[in-house]
Amino acid sequence: MDEENDVLDDDISNIIVLNDENGNEVQFEFLDLIEYESESYVVLLPVLEEGEEDDGEVVILKVDDSDESSDEESYLSVDDEETLVAVFEIFKEKFKDEFNFSDEEEE
Repeated sequence: MDEENDVLDDDISNIIVLNDENGNEVQFEFLDLIEYESESYVVLLPVLEEGEEDDGEVVILKVDDSDESSDEESYLSVDDEETLVAVFEIFKEKFKDEFNFSDEEEE
């Protein structure tokens, strides 16, 4: 039984809680930190509620280090499609043996 708790603790330590645009808390699993063009980006996977379908999409956010006085990190959305693609390609290369990536492009 202790082994289950250890696994659960490991899972919890990878969970990041962010607030969406409506102020609702949303949980994400931290997958990786990617460095690209002197900036840091986090790759997150939404934690699904029971009954929700997994579409397998990750969220990529830029780490905002402009407020160095704060102990908490903050994240910014990335609007530049080229940056998103480049960061995701780095992520895919690093984790090609751990995840099954679909090459389907979304419209």
